[in-house]
Amino acid sequence: MILLDTTVLAYAAGTEHALRAPCRGLLEAVSDGRLEATTTPEVIQEFVHVRSRRGSRVDAAARGRELARLLRPLISPGEAELLLGMRLFEEHEAIGAFDAVLAATAILSGADALVSADHAFGRLPRLRHVDPATPAIWQLIEG
Repeated sequence: MILLDTTVLAYAAGTEHALRAPCRGLLEAVSDGRLEATTTPEVIQEFVHVRSRRGSRVDAAARGRELARLLRPLISPGEAELLLGMRLFEEHEAIGAFDAVLAATAILSGADALVSADHAFGRLPRLRHVDPATPAIWQLIEG
C-alpha cells in the first residue's frame, strides 16, 4: 500500500504539466486494481481547497468525493502519528507540520511509499519517498 500526497492528486486533476501523466497513470493503476493506494481525509480536504481556488466549489467537492471513493479506505492519523509528526517537524526544517504528520502516518501505517512531488519528504529517515518526476513512479505503477 502506498500513501498519496496532495501534489499527486492536484497534478493528476490539473492542466498540462510534466507531472500530469505520471500522476494520472498512478491513479489509473489504482482504479484498475493494479496498485493499492490510499490517503488521508486531510489530503483530500487540501486538494478540494486548492481545486476550488481555480474552479467551482461544486466541482472541487465532487472531485474530492470521487477521490475518497477511489482511495478508500482512507487512513486517519491519530495521536501516535501526530506525536511522531511533531518530532519530525522539529527535527527537519524543510518539512511543514501538515507534511510531517502525513509522513508519520505513512511510517506508522507501514506504507510501502509516500508519493509526493514535495522533495522535503526525501530527507526523512524511515520513509520511502517516491517523486512522480522520477522513473521510480513508473516502477510503482508497473509493479
